Amino acid sequence: MTANPTEPRPFRFYDNRQKYLTFVTTCDEKWQVAERARRELDGLRPQPPAFRLFDAGIGDGTVLANLLRAMHQRFPTIPFFVAGKEISLEDIRLTLDKLPDRLVEHPQTVIALTNLHYNEAPVLWPNTTEKQESLVFRHIELTGTGSHEFGDQLRNLHDFLTENWQVRPSEKTGNPLYVTPTVLVIHRTDQRFALDAVIPRPGEPRAEYDLVIASQPWRSRVEAEFKVKRILAPLSGSLRSHGVLLGIQSMGHDPGLEIIHEIWPDEDPFPVDRHELISALRAELGDEVRDYDLMALPDAQSQLRYSMHTLPTEIGNIIGTSTLFAAWNAAIYVAQIEDERVEKVAISGDYLDATTAVLQRHGGLWFNDETFVVRRH
Repeated sequence: MTANPTEPRPFRFYDNRQKYLTFVTTCDEKWQVAERARRELDGLRPQPPAFRLFDAGIGDGTVLANLLRAMHQRFPTIPFFVAGKEISLEDIRLTLDKLPDRLVEHPQTVIALTNLHYNEAPVLWPNTTEKQESLVFRHIELTGTGSHEFGDQLRNLHDFLTENWQVRPSEKTGNPLYVTPTVLVIHRTDQRFALDAVIPRPGEPRAEYDLVIASQPWRSRVEAEFKVKRILAPLSGSLRSHGVLLGIQSMGHDPGLEIIHEIWPDEDPFPVDRHELISALRAELGDEVRDYDLMALPDAQSQLRYSMHTLPTEIGNIIGTSTLFAAWNAAIYVAQIEDERVEKVAISGDYLDATTAVLQRHGGLWFNDETFVVRRH
């Protein structure tokens, strides 16, 4: 059973679905992340039996769907194994909606979705005997050849997902933790023979990923050592020879942060930059660091800019309320401002004046991410 929703617990900005969905539909970060990941494909050296991709936080599936299109263009005849971690039931459902056409265009694809922790998800296997015994490991073989047929079959997973993708809050951090360790493997029935060596099986853990995408996988204010120990180090260890981990996080220095500073002048939502992360990862890897290239990248190569969608006529002397709300929502979502603080400033309405001023000053709204790369020798 899930925990009592009325029990108090620490706030997590990831849990606010309204903020999240508004952000991803009004800003193009997901597309920009997929485009940045596409640039890594040319330098990869996939080995039989498949190109192996791990998405360390699928979200609504937009990045994954766009990257799969790019992978098909680059490697049209190579089988794909795609694993993704996602704790959110709603995001798993959104992701499944985006998969049918990918399985039509690239039939030799195996997709594994899981709610396991970062140190478990790459190998699709829990790290204790107790959790291994309770693991739900389900294969779905899709019949037919068309996206409509595949879509119908994936929608029939509603009851399975509702039962097995439940979460409970951590008593220490408020982070959602899985109730039932679950792995869902999807592939086409007519490709079973060709994909036999690619299809994962319980009790046979394997990582060896060609590409790992770690886009915003943490709360920005958490110290570097925590991010590295819990997330970056396990993901780096899941790379195969010549494999690449692409890390992406918010960095500020943009109009979005200006909106935040209009309301909270001393706010520092992004205290840990990529250089500190790379330094902490180097220390965590110890002697094994010799097996990796850890690249913080120069500023010009690292920066990834994305924007809020607006029409050319929307930003002027008068800005529509819907645009202002979307811009404010994006700013507080990216800066990970807690609801309690947002509610206090919303009473006065000053946030709308601040948002208007910044939009008019810049003629729009954009944000900066920074990227870094870990490559295994």
